[in-house]
Amino acid sequence: MKFSVFQISRKGGRAQNEDRMGYCYTRDAAVFVLADGMGGHPEGEVAAQTALRTVADFFLQQAQPGLADVNIFLTEALLAAHRQILRYGTERGMLDCPRTTVVIAVVQAGTVSWTHCGDSRFYLLRSDALLARTRDHSLVEQNLSRPPETRISKRLNRNVLFTCLGSPTRPIFKVEGPVPLQQGDRVMLCSDGLWSTVADNDIVLELSRKSVSSAVPDLVEKALRQGGASSDNVTCLAFEWETPDGFDTTRSGQTIHAAVKDGYSSSVHSEWPDTLIDHLDDAAIERSIAEINAAIRRTAARKN
Repeated sequence: MKFSVFQISRKGGRAQNEDRMGYCYTRDAAVFVLADGMGGHPEGEVAAQTALRTVADFFLQQAQPGLADVNIFLTEALLAAHRQILRYGTERGMLDCPRTTVVIAVVQAGTVSWTHCGDSRFYLLRSDALLARTRDHSLVEQNLSRPPETRISKRLNRNVLFTCLGSPTRPIFKVEGPVPLQQGDRVMLCSDGLWSTVADNDIVLELSRKSVSSAVPDLVEKALRQGGASSDNVTCLAFEWETPDGFDTTRSGQTIHAAVKDGYSSSVHSEWPDTLIDHLDDAAIERSIAEINAAIRRTAARKN
């Protein structure tokens, strides 16, 4: 199994970055996760980090080296993350629990499946066509899905969500896929800081014409530029599928988990050593980024 992946997260005009992202993989499966801690509730960054960590840990427990049932994994992992956030709030006697959106994608047996809760999105592109995109769990998206004659005419706040992780009610979500992947397919997960300022047509254009290592930072910079001084946190994780018909079995048991804030990481996964990167403080993150960049430079030197 081989894919090229690139991820970046920027604080934008906010006081702190409450987005989290990461991925894990074994020889036969990979999971990609992005969570956006919700403003208006306490400790959104904790909710996002808890979701990321819970899904990653759940994957590492279940993928031996493949998942027995991808749909069941996605369902149980999302609900486990929700319960962990609720537990965090209950143990601290919080009147309002931290909350977060989440989007999760799993690649296994040459196919991709996904689920989401809230308004962090999943995109699947083939050549220059958008094959799939999640529909936000928001009042705006819900209104757009109605027949034109029944839509609410007044302007709705796009930030109002009707489900998320950490809310008192059970999350609303649906598992999609599996969709067989073809050589060159692009999969992208992003927070609303990106898609709210960059149109889907522009996202498709960037991802279809460039490598993910070029498209992802360009999309994030465009979102920050168009968002201006009040830009939201902007986070994006994308990969390009390279071997749809076979798996490299020479690296059994290899795993990665990356969580990056206000930085970026990039790799072709077969070049990485076994490692675990967790979200700590800014200094630790900067050290992780420096290590990642050093690994990329070493890889480039070997290829030259």
